[in-house]
Amino acid sequence: MLLATVVETSRQVAETTKRLQKVDLLARLLKQLHEDEIDVVVAFLSGRIRQGRIGVGYGALRDAGSSVAETPALTVAEVDRILQSLAAVQGRGSEQRRFELLHDMLTRATSPEQQFLTGLLLGELRQGALEGIMLDALAKASGVAAERVRRATMMAGDIAVVARALLEQGESGLAQYDVQLFRPVQPMLAQTAEDVADALADLGEAALEYKLDGARVQVHKSGGDVVVFSRSLNDVTAAVPEVVEAARAMPAKDFILDGEVLSLQPGGRPQPFQVTMRRFGRKLDVDRLRVELPMTPFWFDLLYLNGAPMLDESQARRFAALTELAPQTVIPHTIASDAAQGHEFLMQALGMGHEGIMAKAAGAKYAAGARGQSWLKIKQARTLDLVILAAEWGHGRRRGFLSNLHLGARDTQTGGFAMLGKTFKGLTDEMLAWQTQALLKLETGRDSYTVYVEPKLVVEIAFNEIQVSPRYPSGLALRFARVKRYRTDKPVVEADTFQTVQKMAAMQQ
Repeated sequence: MLLATVVETSRQVAETTKRLQKVDLLARLLKQLHEDEIDVVVAFLSGRIRQGRIGVGYGALRDAGSSVAETPALTVAEVDRILQSLAAVQGRGSEQRRFELLHDMLTRATSPEQQFLTGLLLGELRQGALEGIMLDALAKASGVAAERVRRATMMAGDIAVVARALLEQGESGLAQYDVQLFRPVQPMLAQTAEDVADALADLGEAALEYKLDGARVQVHKSGGDVVVFSRSLNDVTAAVPEVVEAARAMPAKDFILDGEVLSLQPGGRPQPFQVTMRRFGRKLDVDRLRVELPMTPFWFDLLYLNGAPMLDESQARRFAALTELAPQTVIPHTIASDAAQGHEFLMQALGMGHEGIMAKAAGAKYAAGARGQSWLKIKQARTLDLVILAAEWGHGRRRGFLSNLHLGARDTQTGGFAMLGKTFKGLTDEMLAWQTQALLKLETGRDSYTVYVEPKLVVEIAFNEIQVSPRYPSGLALRFARVKRYRTDKPVVEADTFQTVQKMAAMQQ
């Protein structure tokens, strides 16, 4: 298939705001793909490439795309081969070789194709074809129920891989994508609730748990074999031998646990998040750090037990089995239907130094990879995890540093980001230095005082309220926004959405 066909579909998808029309356009294209094109095109139209990040920046793309082709000639397969070569380049002379590969690809591309490829490689493709829409398109193209496709994608962790199996083999191709030991499951995510009363109004009687400010982990055990995965599904087993030992000591033959690990102070209060994360650095002296920063695990879910997946069991059933398996290390919890009772539990968690509490629907299944309404997080201060879109050079003592941050929330309707204002408050000198280096590496362009960046960095922002603002196209802005911390453990796809912000704003009225 010509790349031009994919680019034209992307353009049409971007130009319509109607979800069903987006799904129709994508499904029509999916039916035209050859087997070896499926995973490539599905990745492209989901805004990424199969090779992941290949270290191509704005400057290199600008220099390599010095001319354009008049007529479309590049095929999807050719582009994928070039990207594979780019990803493999290393060593002496690699910079020149990378330029040659980019130049060959871009000068054979038409102007619309160049724009598409540039957006794709910089992670800035604005077409509204988010993964949820692609899932529905795959379901329509294959005739398989959307829920079945969604479940397989959650288990596989890669929509492109699932797409190929589905379109080549039909529904039978999805059988391989179920819970398996030592293949990490995408973690279930939570929405934000205004307060305990709001959460209980949505959920009714709910399971309440401490919300810890630690490192989320998923532990797989089979016999004496134990592997620990991070929130981003990386193998971090070597960093946390305490967790491995705790898992081996549990009586079950095999299981998958979901939980958090954190370092506690002598009195039992948690260390700051940044301190806990020292245990997961690149260069680790594990024996020394284990003495200085011992890690304590707390478990809040059970996904697999003795040969049987637990994801489709209710939260109450999973938690009961978890409590039986690990009674000493299960997360502090209670059941509440009364707001006063729930608020008392929140104050107890905050008094112990934790972030807040989680409220979970007792009858809910474990929705791997999804951010649904059955898990709600409640914190004392209102915070959002937002994405940095740009930063402005500072003045005075901040001269020479990127300071004023442009904050965006993911817009699940458009596929872009809704800007919610700017802030330079809460930044320490150390944070200023770090963010300046990090943001300059992500630069896509600049003017006299602003550096525009790839939307890659997630930052936790505290604020007082959400206000109507004609200054921004989103129509909303955060009042008294300040930086709480960078969430280097969170990918952009887990940042808060504009739809969540709209709901929070509506609840203020």
